[in-house]
Amino acid sequence: MTLATLSIIVLAALLAATLIPGFDLGLGALAAAFVLGLAAGVSESDVTAFFPADFFVLIVGVTALFAVAHHNGTLDWLLDVLLRMAGGRLVLIALVPFAIGAVLTAVGTLPAAATAIVSPIALGFAARYRTSPLIAAVLGVTGIISGLLSPLAVYGVTARELSTKLGIGLSGSAPVAFLSGGLLAGLAVCAGLLIVGLWSGGIPRGRAPIPALSSARSTGPAAPDPGSGATAPEPADGAAVPEPEPGSGGVAPAPAPASGGGAATATVDAPAPPPAATPTRPGARAFTLACMLAVVVLSVGFDMNVGYLGLTAALIVQLVFRLPADAIVSRIPWTVVLLIGGLLTYVGLMQHLGAFKQISDLLTIEGSPLLSLLVLCYIAGVTSFAASSIAVFATVMPLLPPLVAAGVSPVGGVLALALASVLVDINPLGITGGLILGAAEPSVRPRLFRNLLTYGLVSIVVAPLLAWAAFGWW
Repeated sequence: MTLATLSIIVLAALLAATLIPGFDLGLGALAAAFVLGLAAGVSESDVTAFFPADFFVLIVGVTALFAVAHHNGTLDWLLDVLLRMAGGRLVLIALVPFAIGAVLTAVGTLPAAATAIVSPIALGFAARYRTSPLIAAVLGVTGIISGLLSPLAVYGVTARELSTKLGIGLSGSAPVAFLSGGLLAGLAVCAGLLIVGLWSGGIPRGRAPIPALSSARSTGPAAPDPGSGATAPEPADGAAVPEPEPGSGGVAPAPAPASGGGAATATVDAPAPPPAATPTRPGARAFTLACMLAVVVLSVGFDMNVGYLGLTAALIVQLVFRLPADAIVSRIPWTVVLLIGGLLTYVGLMQHLGAFKQISDLLTIEGSPLLSLLVLCYIAGVTSFAASSIAVFATVMPLLPPLVAAGVSPVGGVLALALASVLVDINPLGITGGLILGAAEPSVRPRLFRNLLTYGLVSIVVAPLLAWAAFGWW
């Protein structure tokens, strides 16, 4: 047995061990990386080099900024604005993160930065209006995926540049076809999620009362540290039962009555302000919104690191309005940082040992051009599950020219490979999953982790096949 094969078996064992009460996957992955590194002759410093420092800065910076926005009531106010724009319709509210994500990536925002912006909005709605956190998160990330193939987006640019470099003849309408394909795939996934959500009660039917934006927001207590052990019971049906939000006065929406058809019908009670709370300081909301807008503009327009921007903005707001530092730091999801940091360290070691190349080799078969394209789609999907999707896409693309020469559509082949690479990104083993878990309420993170893992594993089987079937013939 090779060390690459052993690393795959150990990863499967680590994931299975999450069923053991009290087992911490982040700690387990770091320990496994250390022991496997010793067996493979990889030094401790080289193993440590696999730790994703960029991920640490990203998730800590973004969650610190949104912790400030939570603490002074700015995020509550922003959610109220979006609720009013949707006319109080809960179905339209569920689509807001999808639309924001699609627009952000279509204009060139990097996927990680877009996820960092969209996830707190999506999970904020889920916590407040009892929508399923899984559906909210997947809708937001699906919107991000929908815009990734626009002429300005990272995948659209990479697809065109690689196609030119590899001699894949693309038509002049290829950029439009790429954008259309990404949007169609995203809308199809979105429609399926809405149907499942409405049928299962994951998206309550009805309307929420439209809040008065002039109502005063107050600064409530910070959420408990996820590592402190103070968590609320998990809901049995997978939908979030929200904890009291800062500024909500500790009053959570009342449960919705279930209809005879199994779908929930909801009229969400508006949060009541607490009777004796400290009011938000004048100008805090406007200043915080200005800082959040600056982070978006600088990250999107000037390609600056959104993690460092978030850290800087959070520090400025905290110092200007003298917010308690402990209340901000305690909201950073350190357990999620440990979880994803440990997993990505182990995955980096697996890549070093050649585990993912071995998986790709196992999937390689001889056949017709279209069948070979399907195999490439599965190679891209399996490898992207726990690795960088754009890196996997760039690695698999050189295998496409022989298939194009054999009759595969150039535009269809590129589209199928790109979508097979990104549609499996919604899982907890990467930066996307870490940002989603970090934005979720502490009480729902364990269940959300399991749901995201299940969704990701299913997507490995389904997404490459659907991408190939839908676009392989274009």
